[in-house]
Amino acid sequence: MRIPKIKGVIKRRLLVNFRASPEIVQPLLPAPFRPKLHKGFALVGICLIRLEQIRPAALPGFLGASSENAAHRIAVQWNDASGNLCEGVYIPRRDSSSWLNQLAGGRLFPGVHHAATFSVMDQISHIELSMQSRDGEVSINVVGSEANEIPKTSCFASLVEASAFFEAGSLGYSASHTPEKSDGLILHTSEWRVRALEVSSVHSSYFEDPVRFPQGSVCFDHALVMRNILHEWHWAEDMIHHKARQPLLHPEPAYG
Repeated sequence: MRIPKIKGVIKRRLLVNFRASPEIVQPLLPAPFRPKLHKGFALVGICLIRLEQIRPAALPGFLGASSENAAHRIAVQWNDASGNLCEGVYIPRRDSSSWLNQLAGGRLFPGVHHAATFSVMDQISHIELSMQSRDGEVSINVVGSEANEIPKTSCFASLVEASAFFEAGSLGYSASHTPEKSDGLILHTSEWRVRALEVSSVHSSYFEDPVRFPQGSVCFDHALVMRNILHEWHWAEDMIHHKARQPLLHPEPAYG
């Protein structure tokens, strides 16, 4: 049984984004996904999100649960059965502080969730967040303060351009208990409101793994922060994977 609609509050959401070489990212994706490119780069990253009042849509907010969560994600495109171009994110790994998410993930709601410990200091505009998965596979550390603009070194020209790119990724597919299938999930928010996060320190064992990302194939690009957003999660149709992979779609010239 799947809960058809889950609602709650996004208390805090960090999108820590990296730009990467498309040819390195493509083998990490099951078919039919391929990297969604911006100025020749694939965009990968971590969604670090605190959820509150999470419950089935029919229940009142005071019965909802709270949790800290991390999702490693890749911006992707694919063509549906009719050949239409679709876009969203592929999530190879989810981690959560919630035992309920760990127990019910992939069953009552989408995506396998691994157990993790989070440490968070959130002082309005300054954030220090670290996460360690209990299986020892993933560690994350981010320190930053809210700002008005993304770094000049970003492959995006402005905060507005970066915001629009990630707003389009509301449809996500997560690795499931079945390798041949990904669980689909659609995020609906009451509004889309982001600020830049000026990052002074960032560490991700996932993106620093030289086997997965050889030296020079990935680097930090920018980070965004959202706060106090009402939202709903809806199940989407599962994605069935096939062995054949699709080539990159219209590669763009690399950003200089």
